[in-house]
Parts: sequence; C-alpha cells; structure tokens
Amino acid sequence: MSSKRVRRVFLPFLLVFAACGVRAEKADETEITGPQAVLETRIISIHTASGTKVSIEAELARTARERQAGLMFRKELEDGKGMLFVFENDEVLSFWMKNTLIPLSIAFIRYDGTIVEIKDLYPRDLSPVHSSRSVRYALEAPRGWFDRAGVKAGDRIELDGLAAGAGLAGLAILDTRYNSYIKNIDKTPLCM
Repeated sequence: MSSKRVRRVFLPFLLVFAACGVRAEKADETEITGPQAVLETRIISIHTASGTKVSIEAELARTARERQAGLMFRKELEDGKGMLFVFENDEVLSFWMKNTLIPLSIAFIRYDGTIVEIKDLYPRDLSPVHSSRSVRYALEAPRGWFDRAGVKAGDRIELDGLAAGAGLAGLAILDTRYNSYIKNIDKTPLCM
C-alpha cells in the first residue's frame, strides 16, 4: 500500500479521534455511602403534543460520578423536581435503583430532545432498566409525575445550554478539518 493510500485511509480516523477528544470516562470506584450534594439546577421546559408547556426543576448530572450517585439515598423528591442525566454520546442507557429510596419514573430522551419512552423505577430494585434505543439524556422524576403533568413519549424538552449543542458543533469542526485534509492530501507529510 502506498504512503498516500495509507494517509487517505487512516488519517480520517485519526482526525475523528483528535477532533472529538475521545477519552474513556471512568466513574470513581469509591463506594457511595450517602446522598450527593444538590447539583447545578435548571428549569427544563417540555413541550407536549397537546400544545402545553410543562416545566421541571432538574439537577444536572454531567460527570460519571454525578451520574453514578444520581438520587441515591435521597429520602424525598417533590413533584416538579428531578434529575437530568447528561451523556456525551448517544447510547443505550441502563439504570438501576441501588440505594435509591424513592419511587421514580424515567424518561429516555434523544439528542434532539424528543422523549423516546417513559418507564417506572422501583426503590432499591437492582434490575437494570434499559432504553429501547440509543439516547443522549435521561430525566428522572417522582413516579407518575410525567403522567400527572401530561408528558408522553414524542414530547420534546428544550436543550438550551446542555451538551447536545456541543456535540453538533464538534461535528462541524470535524467536517471542516476533514475537508481541509482532503483538499491538501497530497501536500500533507506522513509524519506531522
């Protein structure tokens, strides 16, 4: 294989990893023995199919450790409050209720804010509850809150200021870098 062909085949893959800042995120291995401090909160708006707008005050769990601790050891969660789990990439998500003392409902949400499905969770249940497809977010609220608020699968949450936009910007940067690379492929040295 010629060096030009090698560059044409492998360099785009290297650009993807470099542009996206791929890294393995690992949760802290120490045991969680109590509730985590209240996280940064946001008022999140949900637009329902019936045309109403519903709001929930959600803590934002953005790091692996924050997501791992979630709502563990909390003794109550008021209606209209919850926790939004923010992930960097779309993936099939799995949640359990280890050390979670309150009954919850969870909405699995796509990168564009569309609620894919809503499932109920039971206190201290160690059975995993999976999203049926790849999603970017999960929103936990007191069990039944979504029904009481009139929120259903297909409704949309506003994602202003959350990580979803960063993912799209990253793709635009990657596209620009890749196009620049393709234009200059014959001028690009093998070792940079």
